[in-house]
Amino acid sequence: MRIRPVYFLGIFIPIAVALELAHAGAVVIFITSALGVIPTAALMGEATEQLAARSGPGIGGLLNVTFGNAPELIIAFFALLKGLQEVVKASIVGSIIGNILLVLGASMLVGGLRRDRQYFNRTAAHAQAAMLLLALVALVMPAIFELIHGGHLPAVSQERVDFSPTVEHLSLAVAIVLIVSYVLGLVFSLRTHRRLFNPYTEETEEEGERPWTMRRAVTVLAIAGVLVGVMSEILVGSISEAASKAGLSEFFIGVIVVAIIGNAAEHWVAVAVAAKDKMDLAVNIAVGSSAQVALFVAPVLVVLSFLFGKGPMSLVFNGYEIGALLFAVLIANFLTQEGESNWFEGVQLLAVYVVLGLVFYYA
Repeated sequence: MRIRPVYFLGIFIPIAVALELAHAGAVVIFITSALGVIPTAALMGEATEQLAARSGPGIGGLLNVTFGNAPELIIAFFALLKGLQEVVKASIVGSIIGNILLVLGASMLVGGLRRDRQYFNRTAAHAQAAMLLLALVALVMPAIFELIHGGHLPAVSQERVDFSPTVEHLSLAVAIVLIVSYVLGLVFSLRTHRRLFNPYTEETEEEGERPWTMRRAVTVLAIAGVLVGVMSEILVGSISEAASKAGLSEFFIGVIVVAIIGNAAEHWVAVAVAAKDKMDLAVNIAVGSSAQVALFVAPVLVVLSFLFGKGPMSLVFNGYEIGALLFAVLIANFLTQEGESNWFEGVQLLAVYVVLGLVFYYA
């Protein structure tokens, strides 16, 4: 394994843990844990590339988004235990729009800087975008139900919002449908239509290096995923106090800051592989991660909220969150129709993300 300069930042992992145990200042913990996320994400990226080279971009991308979303699921679960349902929902929305607009946008920009255009599997990418469209319908309909029968949508708030038992049971039923749909989507892409979504291509060795074995790549990916989870949990625990000194709202923290940190691994990997002109893998990671959050992570959190925590979490989002989801998913479906990308499309995606970030900041 190559010793990249970024791995030297790994020294901040034990430093962040030590500072957390010593109850140091929130700002210091925030900075050290953020630096500690970088090398673990880089390690995850290298392991994912090795897996993709041996098993194809479909499985490689799936493993990456699964390990990458694990920290977010863990962090959100602990937030549920504290009754912070609105922060959890904000982080869910932030993760979906962040992967579509920020990660995919940065990948297209970096990958297209030295190339006229890049190509990816249009059918596979559009199928994942279509799954996102299904998820959008499922995530928005409980809010429409609440708007019609309750007369209003929830306001931007950190505190838990109570809804009627009907809305809570509706959210649970929708969550189960989404989980079943996601599982069937895995069967479709990795079994019945494996050749379309996961074409196997033998990669040549680069710079005289021997390729990793499958066992080594999976082991490294798992270790990196655990380290990302530890660093993310420490970082998120220090965000509220550190952000309050900067005058940031809890809503902005959940929808922007927590989402970016929780998906640091996918951010790093997608941009890195796009720079190497592997857009199939980059698109699988960016769009696939959004689909996994919408169809699996979010509904699993709803189910868990009925078993743990201070009360059920309903799939009723506020107006800002619904608007952001709507535009992000529509953009994803539009961009995946052509099967090609360029750097200017990446700039446009990043511009939309910045606009949404500004709106969330002043919300």
